[in-house]
Amino acid sequence: MEIPLTRMGEDFLCQFQAMATPCEIRIETPDRDLAEKAAAAAMAVARRIEDKFSRYRSDSIVSRINTARGAMVEVDKETARLLDFAAQCFEISDGLFDITSGVLRRAWTFDGSDRLPDPAQVEALRGLVGWQKVTWRKPYFTLPDGMEIDLGGLAKEYAVDRALAEARMVCAAPLLVNFGGDLAVSGPRAGGQRWHVAIASVERDGEMSAMLDLAQGGLATSGDARRYLLKDGVRYSHILDPRTGWPVRDAPRSVTVAAASCVEAGLTATLAMLHGAGAEKFLKREGVRAWCIR
Repeated sequence: MEIPLTRMGEDFLCQFQAMATPCEIRIETPDRDLAEKAAAAAMAVARRIEDKFSRYRSDSIVSRINTARGAMVEVDKETARLLDFAAQCFEISDGLFDITSGVLRRAWTFDGSDRLPDPAQVEALRGLVGWQKVTWRKPYFTLPDGMEIDLGGLAKEYAVDRALAEARMVCAAPLLVNFGGDLAVSGPRAGGQRWHVAIASVERDGEMSAMLDLAQGGLATSGDARRYLLKDGVRYSHILDPRTGWPVRDAPRSVTVAAASCVEAGLTATLAMLHGAGAEKFLKREGVRAWCIR
């Protein structure tokens, strides 16, 4: 596998595409061979997790579950850990975070237009949503016929954390792994300096709204900058409430959270969005380092 490396000042930069998003790994080292090993390890994780958990691949475990037509499916340990985490997310969010809610995309197309779905279609799909309807007795998972799971709300952040962990096994140099704006760092840069990370503007592509310093852990953003509907002056975010099937009302344009891991940051950012008008209150209660844009 060819590793696309570019020297950028004190870093080597590896850029590639995975999980339908631009990805990059920054390695602070003058050693090209070491940078190649770290980049290769991180790229391999991204490819593996994309292949394994994508709902678009017919050979993925997610597709196998979704096409089982109500039959029980035995899953491996890694998938089991993600399903355990999904169950935990459902419980702690009082049903706001539900990996079975992806079926609602059959009704919603967030393309910036004013085309709202037929309420009757949304209501019909609600019957196919609800983690409480699945049967999960590790390692056996049973999904009622017609329902689907979608691990997209967890897989990218999980891939960031795993890619960083695998890269650190072959490289002790400071590392940053960034998959589509969700990222994690191995620690501070040389000399104790922090990594400088930009938060993208919700108004203008290619511009930033803030520059942050990150020394440890992960950073993730949830928002509707490019996926929304606009009708009669009302903006409909792509963040759907699985309990109603409709977009969360008064959600922020963007929420960015820093946490101990990218998975933790991503979950907290998504939950803040799902709290709509109460996003800031939720973030304050959680006591996290966060940036909320309305």
